[in-house]
Amino acid sequence: MYWGSVLDEGGAAGLVRPYFRTHGRTRPTRDLPVETLVSTTARGRTIVRGSTQEESAICVLCTTSQSVAEVAARRRLPLGVARVLLSDLADRGLVFVHTVRKGNSNRPSVDLMQRILHGLSKL
Repeated sequence: MYWGSVLDEGGAAGLVRPYFRTHGRTRPTRDLPVETLVSTTARGRTIVRGSTQEESAICVLCTTSQSVAEVAARRRLPLGVARVLLSDLADRGLVFVHTVRKGNSNRPSVDLMQRILHGLSKL
């Protein structure tokens, strides 16, 4: 099981189980494939009452569009936890989920594949 490291108010490092960050929830309210892009909304750029430090950090990270996989990697979160947090932020209007329009085939577009490749090369 993955244990995330966090700093408490005194600056000491501690271990936190992933479900603690999601308040025990394991399923997002939205379907968020790893390649889905998210970006911070105007509301998300302001400090919102009730946001956790992790949620605020994700909003800062997503001021430029990030994929779900990039958010998980950069915040060092399990993918499932990132999905739940991003879904919560989207439900609260703090991030915008960019949907991918599919053409006539079930294959991803060349543009999408180039964005994914570019994002992975930045990791």
